[in-house]
Amino acid sequence: MSIEINDIPALARGCAILGTGGGGDVRTGSLAAIRAIRAYGEVPLVRLADLPDDALVVPLSGIGAPTVSHEMIHGEDEPKRIVEEVERLFGRRPSAIMSCEIGGANGVAPVAWAARLGLPLLDADGMGRAFPEVQMVSMYVAGLPAELVIMSDIVGNVVTIRPVDGLWSERLARAVCVAAGSHALMADYVLTAARARGAVIEGTVTRALEVGRATEGAADPLRALQDRLGAARLITGKLTDVERRTTGGFVRGTATIEGTGAERGRRLTLELQNENLVALENGEVRAMVPDLITVVDTETAAAVQTEGLRYGQRVSVLAWPCDALWRTPKGLETAGPRAFGYDLDYVPVEELTAHG
Repeated sequence: MSIEINDIPALARGCAILGTGGGGDVRTGSLAAIRAIRAYGEVPLVRLADLPDDALVVPLSGIGAPTVSHEMIHGEDEPKRIVEEVERLFGRRPSAIMSCEIGGANGVAPVAWAARLGLPLLDADGMGRAFPEVQMVSMYVAGLPAELVIMSDIVGNVVTIRPVDGLWSERLARAVCVAAGSHALMADYVLTAARARGAVIEGTVTRALEVGRATEGAADPLRALQDRLGAARLITGKLTDVERRTTGGFVRGTATIEGTGAERGRRLTLELQNENLVALENGEVRAMVPDLITVVDTETAAAVQTEGLRYGQRVSVLAWPCDALWRTPKGLETAGPRAFGYDLDYVPVEELTAHG
C-alpha cells in the first residue's frame, strides 16, 4: 500500500481527530504532503513485519507550541539534516520514517518528510494520539532507554542530545525548542525494527485513514464519527470562553462549552496543555488523559484544534478510550492525570460516561 495524494484529506481529518486538540494544524502538513507527493511520488506504507530486524526506524515529529507553528512553518531541509545526522552516527541509511505521534500535523507531515527523503512510512506511531511531552511515547513506557534525540530548527541548527533518561530528554529537548522559537523538528528513539516490535503502536496510520473516511458522504457526520471511534458525546453547545497562553514551549489554558437545545443549562470545561487533558462538568470529571478528548464542529464533525477554538463556535466534545498501553501502571505514571499535575485518580472514560 502507498499513500497517494487522494489519501491526504482523509488522513488529515483522522489525524486531527486523534490529535485531541494538539499535534499542530493539519492544514500545513496536508499542503506539504501533497506538494511532496507531486514532486517525489507516492509514499510506501510498510508494516514492522515487512522490515528486517536491523532496519533503522526514525520517529519524526514537530516539537513546540501549536500556536507558533502557524507562523513558523517547517522548512524542507530539517528532516534531511536529521537523517544526515542519523547516517553519520549509525553509519547507514534509515529504512523507514515513523510518525512519533499520529495526532495533528505530526501525523500528516511525516508523509511529506518520507517522500522528500525517498523512504517508506511505517504504519505505526508512538502514542496512538497526541501528547505534549517528549517522554510521553510508547517506547518510554515499554522501557526502551532514551539514548538519543536529534533536533533541527528552521535556521539550520542541528542539536544531538544524549539524555540519561526519558524525563531528561523532555527537559533538554524543550530547552532547545524554546531557544529555537518554540518550534523545531525532532527525532527521538531512533531504533531498529527488532526493538520497535512491541514498543510502538502499530496500524495507526491506517486507523487515521479509516477515521477520516468515516464522515465522507455521511448524512449525520457526527454520529458516523462517534460510531467509528466508539466515543461518548460529552456535550453539544457553544464555546463561551477561551483562555490560552503560550509559555515554556506549550499552549496552556481552558475552554468552556455551554450546552444548547436539549442540553441548555449544562457547562463543560476543558483543561488544555497543547491537547485537551481533562473535561469537567460542575466540578465532576467526565473524561481525562490518557483517554482521548476531542472538540469537533457539530455540523461537519471536523476537529477543532486548541489553537483554533473561538468564542461562539458550535461544537461537540467526544471522548473515547486510549490504547491499552496507556492504562498500564507505567503508562499512567507517564501520561495519566497526575503526570500533568492533576490530583486525580484515573478512571476509564467508559466508566465515567456510563450513566450520562
